[in-house]
Amino acid sequence: MKLLTYTGGYVQTNGYILAHDDGSCLVIDAPAGITAFLETHSLRPIQLLLTHQHFDHVEDAAALHAAGAHLYAYQAYAPDIIMEKRVQEMGIPVKVPPYTVDTIIGEESSLQVGEQHFHLTHVPGHSPDSLAFHLESESFLFSGDALFQGSIGRTDLPGGNHQQLLDSIRQKLYPLPDGTAVFPGHGPQTSIGTEKKNNPFCPSP
Repeated sequence: MKLLTYTGGYVQTNGYILAHDDGSCLVIDAPAGITAFLETHSLRPIQLLLTHQHFDHVEDAAALHAAGAHLYAYQAYAPDIIMEKRVQEMGIPVKVPPYTVDTIIGEESSLQVGEQHFHLTHVPGHSPDSLAFHLESESFLFSGDALFQGSIGRTDLPGGNHQQLLDSIRQKLYPLPDGTAVFPGHGPQTSIGTEKKNNPFCPSP
């Protein structure tokens, strides 16, 4: 298995690709352009996991679904969370074609997707549907927009709650091993140990 990172869309959102030798792949989040990126690399999306449904993470969700990806998310297709009209009114040229969530994860604590077994953590605060996916076998955490290198997700959007996000990070993410690699929705890779020690927005208790 090989991990690839794609960054694209208006706000430079990260999408992650777990690629197998046979060309099939699992995708985490769907920023604009990731479908074309997969085609360029001769990869076939089989599964798509959404950390949350804000517009920048789902712009290519419909395209990936049409390409054969089974779509997993915390809840069903959620226009209110996507905020397409809201960001268009702000002058951001975003278009999010409707898509279908095949499997609603909800409060499930684990998910077996092909050969990968993920531990699931609901981490609301940035968005009410935010999930973090922990691939323990590789010591990978895909944190969405909950935890970044040296920062945390914004909490001034609909459904956001600052204290809830701090609690989510401290109670659910910081207990992971310090060496866990964190792959966030924006910006560079970090680790749980680094953020516990250095993150000025969410210091370890």
